[in-house]
Amino acid sequence: MIEARRLHILRAVADHGTVTAAAAALYLTPSAVSQQLTALEQETGHRLVDRSARGVRLTPAGEILLAHTNAVLAQLERAEAELAAYSSGAAGTVTLAAFATGIGLVVAPALTRLAETAPGIRVRVQDAEGDASLPMVLDRQVDVAVAVEYRGAPGADDARLTRVPLYAEPFDAVLPVTHPLAGGGRVPLADLAKDAWIGPFPGNPCHDVVVLACEQAGFQPVMEHTSDDFRAVVALASAGAGVALVPRSALRGMDVTGVAVRPVDGIAPTRRVFAAVRCGAEEHPLIAPVLAALKDAAADD
Repeated sequence: MIEARRLHILRAVADHGTVTAAAAALYLTPSAVSQQLTALEQETGHRLVDRSARGVRLTPAGEILLAHTNAVLAQLERAEAELAAYSSGAAGTVTLAAFATGIGLVVAPALTRLAETAPGIRVRVQDAEGDASLPMVLDRQVDVAVAVEYRGAPGADDARLTRVPLYAEPFDAVLPVTHPLAGGGRVPLADLAKDAWIGPFPGNPCHDVVVLACEQAGFQPVMEHTSDDFRAVVALASAGAGVALVPRSALRGMDVTGVAVRPVDGIAPTRRVFAAVRCGAEEHPLIAPVLAALKDAAADD
């Protein structure tokens, strides 16, 4: 008999690539993870992982078991959801991870709605970048993620997650007021190819959006300054340190003295925001109202 707990460990190892990283995500010791993997191999009668100095890689047998693991864990999530519904599920806590702008734009309004429509549901919010929140869901550190598309993100067809689209927003060009294009209309990105750039750190999903947009315009941006705080990005632009692309919602209520905010000519760079839960959990009586509130908040924005 295969224990579901060990299947969860197998998936964490596959996701993180090393026993040490998987152990940290699961709040276990590396030795405990290794012991559980060994026990799982004994249960199945197959070698499931190849261990090396570089990390851990699933064997063909491990890949077969992983495909079943995603289905099994999703079904267990559904079972928990039905049991919670059976016992009413009217009260409880849902943990949610979201990036700062998403918290302001949809999470906070969703909490206001839930206070009226589902007062028994308490939502605990954690600030996490869009590329960090999805692993937190998969590792069961949180129940819901408000995340953005990024290179390497699990796709919409990923069997581990259920995704709920929330909104898409364009990035605007932020230029020093002394910039030659500051007084015009739409800004062609190609005209900024020789400028110094200010942007998020590599790994931040917004960094990927900016770099991809510039690549499509025919150049690689020279990132002279980096910050994940868009207020800092705008402040640097106002000091004449360079140009930037900033999500439109991040500019709301911000002091833009010293910069010109211009729409991008042509197809604007866009970040697509969605909520994600472990597959099957979307039916949970505590989580379903949270997802509905997030969708309603996004629709009203």
